[in-house]
Amino acid sequence: MMRHQRTLWYSLVSGICGVFLGIPLGWAGDQAQWGERYSRNMISHETGLASSFDPGSGQGIKWSAPLGKGAYGSPVVAGGKVLVGANNDKPRDPRYTGDRAVLLCLNESDGALCWQLPVPRIPGGDIFKDWPDIGMCSAATVEGDRVYILTNRVEVICLDLLGQTNGNQGFQDEAQYLTRPGESPVDVTLQDADLLWVTDLRKEVDMYPHDSAHASILIDGDCLYLNSSNGVDKTHKTIQRPEAPSLIVLDKKTGRCVAQDAERIGPQIFHSTWSSPAMGRIGQGKQVIFCGGDGVVYGFEAVDSTMPPSVRQSLKKVWEFDCDPNAPKEDVRSYQRNRKVSPTSISGMPVLDKNRVYVTAGGDIWWGKEEAWLHCIDATAKGDVTNTAKLWSYRLQDHACTTPSISQGLVFVGDCSGLVHCVDAETGQPYWTYKMRREIWGSTLVADGKVYVGSGRGDFCIFAASKDKQILCTAQFDAPISTTPAAANGVIYVATQECLYAIENREAK
Repeated sequence: MMRHQRTLWYSLVSGICGVFLGIPLGWAGDQAQWGERYSRNMISHETGLASSFDPGSGQGIKWSAPLGKGAYGSPVVAGGKVLVGANNDKPRDPRYTGDRAVLLCLNESDGALCWQLPVPRIPGGDIFKDWPDIGMCSAATVEGDRVYILTNRVEVICLDLLGQTNGNQGFQDEAQYLTRPGESPVDVTLQDADLLWVTDLRKEVDMYPHDSAHASILIDGDCLYLNSSNGVDKTHKTIQRPEAPSLIVLDKKTGRCVAQDAERIGPQIFHSTWSSPAMGRIGQGKQVIFCGGDGVVYGFEAVDSTMPPSVRQSLKKVWEFDCDPNAPKEDVRSYQRNRKVSPTSISGMPVLDKNRVYVTAGGDIWWGKEEAWLHCIDATAKGDVTNTAKLWSYRLQDHACTTPSISQGLVFVGDCSGLVHCVDAETGQPYWTYKMRREIWGSTLVADGKVYVGSGRGDFCIFAASKDKQILCTAQFDAPISTTPAAANGVIYVATQECLYAIENREAK
């Protein structure tokens, strides 16, 4: 999802959600997925978190771990481990050289390396399929001792959270998988990931990647829901796989595709399909909320678990909402580089809260118009609800690619002008804004009555989660921040493009 330099399971509440949706639970206090596991709300129920810190002096820094350069993947924490994307700028293992996107598994206690997955680039030299030098962009999703992630090569991979320490299980060809063309395989060691299965989406659903694959996998029972990352080719004018699905569902035991959308979104994609789905109960049924690369928000019925697994289902659409009905709908890619008129795209995730969907939408960051909104949509309607379901809309500045945080009747969201916004969740009434030093690509995180957010200039702010603007702390990192903070077990994790920091509240100890 990135180009150039511009380029939970939580305690009681998560327990209730897990039982309600039928999903096994993790350790209390972990943040095992990017955002809340079902609603995608960027909040945490952790308490006792830091209100101030200083990377320069080391105040409040529990530990830090290098990520190389160009790290865009947000951290997750589960089972005593921290999983975060990195690159291979400074190889951690001399056996693995060259440009790779890397998934790191670190000890939660001290940041020491447990194992890594250093994935080679897609061969062939087309940089627009797998952008060089950047880290693994997708955030991992953990359930029990299983890790699921979409790699830079558009492969969904299931890994053992314990790595090779309990033996090499499932997929047995790690050595060959980790080998770049023209190189000889090396022996697998305890520092290597243990792959259980691998599904190449280019083969499984015949999609075509662009820039860098980006998804956060949502788990429901035996199903993995994710966006396909289907997009334009290197000309930025052609969708090579117009019939490829945009939303897919894989069997978490095998990686085989069991369902996909049938909306034929492909021809209307302006850039790529980078928004991951949300899920929740709407009325009597369970819905999957998905934002297409066409700027439309869709509500689908969840997969019918009674169908034989050998039958690939078509997801049944319940409703659709066009975030920009007046935008161009024909020959959409002819509007590239048009900063005045263009189709709308959606990169952030939809958030489901009290039968409402909150989503940021607007012109594409690199190619589209300088216009963006935060929409609030009634998710209980059916059919084409473009003209009936918008509860309110709030104007953002320039562009927006982040996921909102909804807490205590307030919405917090950042945009690419560097503004943090606080608005009323019920009405969209604005309360305050704060200007950061550069664009905000990572989402706000609300936790412990505070709002945590960083910018592309490396500045980081902590606000009170209140309709009155209260700045609790400003800090400066030495590298850009393009990720969302994570909160787990009393610690805040912030990933810059070069380093992961674990920040603790030492006064609480």
